[in-house]
Amino acid sequence: MTLFDFIMMGVPVVFLIASVLIAVKAVSLGKSRKKTMLMQLLSFGFVFAVCLVCPFAVSAASDAVEVAQQGSFGMAYIGAAAATGLSCIGGGIAVGNAAPAAIGATSEDPKAFGKAIIFVALGEGIALYGMLISIMILSKIG
Repeated sequence: MTLFDFIMMGVPVVFLIASVLIAVKAVSLGKSRKKTMLMQLLSFGFVFAVCLVCPFAVSAASDAVEVAQQGSFGMAYIGAAAATGLSCIGGGIAVGNAAPAAIGATSEDPKAFGKAIIFVALGEGIALYGMLISIMILSKIG
């Protein structure tokens, strides 16, 4: 890898870290949390869009077939990352809602622990399915 490649990989990371620090500073200065969160999501969307469009622009500017194939591999990597990331977010939401209910049910009736823990495990299973799909995607590209 060249120095340019490292710089191009580091720019989105630096931008995202800076946006998080700016959001934390804005909330500590008394700005609305809702507006700050919206700006944070918009900045993440902007960085995602730039990172998604740049490989297409490079492959369109070049006539090499090899670069176009690397672009398709890049989309497979993005698909695998999206499958894992979104399923983990969904699993986290499911476990975040099921675990307190399971703890409450267990505190009222200790015999309900076995039934309650099943619902927590089902939420964790969502993340495992996403990881399985991304492993399948990555095994197809090589």
